[in-house]
Amino acid sequence: QGKLMESGGGLVQVGGSLTLSCTASVQPFNFYDMGWFRQTPGNQRELVASIKSGLSTSYNEGVEGRFTISRDNAQKLLFLRMNSLKPEDSGRYFCNSVPDDFPWGQGTQVTVSS
Repeated sequence: QGKLMESGGGLVQVGGSLTLSCTASVQPFNFYDMGWFRQTPGNQRELVASIKSGLSTSYNEGVEGRFTISRDNAQKLLFLRMNSLKPEDSGRYFCNSVPDDFPWGQGTQVTVSS
């Protein structure tokens, strides 16, 4: 079992919502800046959203205003709330520290139908 495990993806209609979860079995979790990365076929992973240890957040221009990244340090969890989903949001989503210090997990697939 890896240190990072993503879940919550699925098939959703345009305009729908999903919440992704990441279990990060790392210590000390609270000191790591964390992020969600998206990968589509033939492309490298792209940082979509990040949250620092101090809880400040940053977003890719394409998702800002629609996605919200959050973390639960006590449970070592990372979340991504995705609203008003668009087809271009489709892809496999991965969590990791920023920069990515840990082996990648399996990710979770998000498919937005048009």
